[in-house]
Amino acid sequence: MRTRPLKVALLGCGVVGSEVARIMTTHASDLAARIGAPVELAGVAVRRPSKVREGIDPALITTDATALVKRGDIDVVIEVIGGIEPARTLITSAFEHGASVVSANKALLAEDGATLYAAAEEHGKDLYFEAAVAGAIPLIRPLRESLAGDKVNRVLGIVNGTTNFILDKMDSSGAGYSEALDEATALGYAEADPTADVEGFDAAAKAAILAGIAFHTRVRLDDVYREGLTDVSAADIASAKRMGCTVKLLAICERAADGKSVTARVHPAMIPLSHPLASVREAYNAVFVEAEAAGQLMFYGPGAGGSPTASAVLGDLVAVCRNRLAESTGPGESAYTQLPVSPMGDVVTRYHISLDVADKPGVLAQVATVFAEHGVSIDTVRQQGRQDGNGEASLVVVTHRAPDAALSGTVEALRKLDTVRGVASIMRVEGE
Repeated sequence: MRTRPLKVALLGCGVVGSEVARIMTTHASDLAARIGAPVELAGVAVRRPSKVREGIDPALITTDATALVKRGDIDVVIEVIGGIEPARTLITSAFEHGASVVSANKALLAEDGATLYAAAEEHGKDLYFEAAVAGAIPLIRPLRESLAGDKVNRVLGIVNGTTNFILDKMDSSGAGYSEALDEATALGYAEADPTADVEGFDAAAKAAILAGIAFHTRVRLDDVYREGLTDVSAADIASAKRMGCTVKLLAICERAADGKSVTARVHPAMIPLSHPLASVREAYNAVFVEAEAAGQLMFYGPGAGGSPTASAVLGDLVAVCRNRLAESTGPGESAYTQLPVSPMGDVVTRYHISLDVADKPGVLAQVATVFAEHGVSIDTVRQQGRQDGNGEASLVVVTHRAPDAALSGTVEALRKLDTVRGVASIMRVEGE
């Protein structure tokens, strides 16, 4: 074993960073044995140096992250501060000054991963980011390495624990969205400002990363269609149950049937209870991968939290340190296919549409005509009169598969019918 330690700079010492530092300290001998050399925490960049950080030598604390990454003796920089800037500048500077990088920064990778990849390649350094998607679940490395010889056609997953917890509580207890969100917040699953989670931004960033790796093409956050779950109602959950389904916020990345384009999207969807993702409960994550030779694979586990995310960071640290000792690098960007990302309108899917209609003869025929005019075939229809005496009925239509643009056009045409008082809800049906 080499006696000179590999020096590590840690950018950020919050929930994840502090756990990374703790594991590096308490498992130092094991890490050294697995790597083939000791690893040493050489500096920790923070915003609030006065905060007490148990187990970390105060002499390592600095507020000058720029100076830390520019030190010529740093072998690996671990970035867990998040956001676009200053993270992007710090990471590229680390490469320029001879360090490899381990990052958990999904937002930056989804927004401008190409810049990071290019800087890593230019300077012959590693960029690893297992912790950026699905916490402790080994997912990035299997896609980059284990399935590198295969053709991945679809990645379908639950990649946000907060939203899965909310939907699971709505399903199991009959709670409304607001009530379930309040419980998630009280238990610490949801942030004080849950927008990034409940509006799908977090999942969309992860979808961009997964699609780029799976399909060997560049997919940015702006390429990902996104809907959150704030409009999902208890009535939607109940309707899904009647269909033998449950509702999940899904990240879906697909290769087109002709292989000439890809799509990436995040939105709530009904999935059959028979699908493996339907049984993913509370704040857990799971990703379903469909590959040409390997078939169907599922990755499941805790998708967030200090310890799970730190586990992924430390796994990358071991791999990067081994590469440093071998004077080699791991896989870089693979974007050789340069496939275009198609808009949501080109996606072929199914709709579950709930309408409030006039309770009188001929309404169903009018609705069916609108579907036919837009080339959308109806699978099932359920109509129920109301007991409130207001002359309205509920009409639930589930379609066959059709382009999303045709389905969306159908809904807009339905809104214009005099006999349609309102479109109560629209949800896609996936996973069949």
